Amino acid sequence: MLIERAPKLYRNLYRGSHWRFNTDKKVVYLTFDDGPIPEITPWVLDLLDKYAIKATFFCVGDNVRKHPEIYQMVQDRGHLVGNHTFHHLQGLNSSTESYLEDVQQAGELIKSELFRPPHGHMRLPQFSALKKRYKVIMWDVVTRDYSRLKTADQVFEIVKKYTRNGSIIVFHDSIKSGDRMKESLPQSIEWLLEQGYSFRQIGE
Repeated sequence: MLIERAPKLYRNLYRGSHWRFNTDKKVVYLTFDDGPIPEITPWVLDLLDKYAIKATFFCVGDNVRKHPEIYQMVQDRGHLVGNHTFHHLQGLNSSTESYLEDVQQAGELIKSELFRPPHGHMRLPQFSALKKRYKVIMWDVVTRDYSRLKTADQVFEIVKKYTRNGSIIVFHDSIKSGDRMKESLPQSIEWLLEQGYSFRQIGE
């Protein structure tokens, strides 16, 4: 649970960021990290179209640079985008100056007020600077679809166990999530719909 849903103490370190939206309505916010890439992202977009779901994609700037047509496809399909740094930097392993420069480099390509830190970690000075310029979006449910230690069924069980009203749910449109995501995402969407959840974009 310390991974799938961050404990309250950890959330309090980043006060002012968004981990979950407070609501008594059965709504969830589906998000994707680490794309866009041609091997995965178009498949995700087609699946979301099938269910008429709009999501939020936190994009790595270097992937946007390499695949601008896929990045444009995300927006043309009506989805929101957010900044996920240029090089997918881990904030705790980076100086504040270099981290902010990397975010700025990504921001030159990704025109968005939304930011999500890779791995969910930042030094507090990094967070303090970024929250002045961005709406920092964390998560309520990390599916762990990226983990080779998880099966697709286990990823699906994480969604079932931890999702609640207002949850921000994270999948990954990346090579590392691969077949686990392609199997668990449709299962998760079907289950969420069966449970009466509707899908919203960040900011709705």
